[in-house]
Amino acid sequence: MNNKKDSPGVYIPPPLFYVLTFLAAVFIQKKVSINDSVFHLQFIKVIGILFLAISMFFSFTSLRKFFLSKNTLILIKPASSLQTNGIYNTSRNPMYVSLALIYLGLTCLIGNWWNIILFPLLFVIIQEYVIKSEEKYLERAFGVEYSNYKRRVRRWL
Repeated sequence: MNNKKDSPGVYIPPPLFYVLTFLAAVFIQKKVSINDSVFHLQFIKVIGILFLAISMFFSFTSLRKFFLSKNTLILIKPASSLQTNGIYNTSRNPMYVSLALIYLGLTCLIGNWWNIILFPLLFVIIQEYVIKSEEKYLERAFGVEYSNYKRRVRRWL
């Protein structure tokens, strides 16, 4: 690793983006209501539960890897190691995949089109502000090891 003080420099915790976007959608729905009848279908509720179940798998396995390696989840601190196996062999960002699935699962359960409408904006914010900052940092910190990993494993899925 290069510098003990170097970090991704992401000062807003990524889960906060998901929560704020979700709440903004709920607020907008109260002001500019869109018919939510499709969300009352049992099939949509099942999809929501499925998304939540899959998100738990991604959450628990990725967080477990971080805790076992004593790595930090705080993006203003330097990483102590590069996660490349287990769930990180499927996605370079399983925690963000998990947060997206939680967001979409809850959307299916509460039934709000504004959550769907705002999701692409949320996706762009996470990718451009958070993930790309992390990637630049990991390239500085882990060099060739990260470059090889990046070629082998997709950003999302």
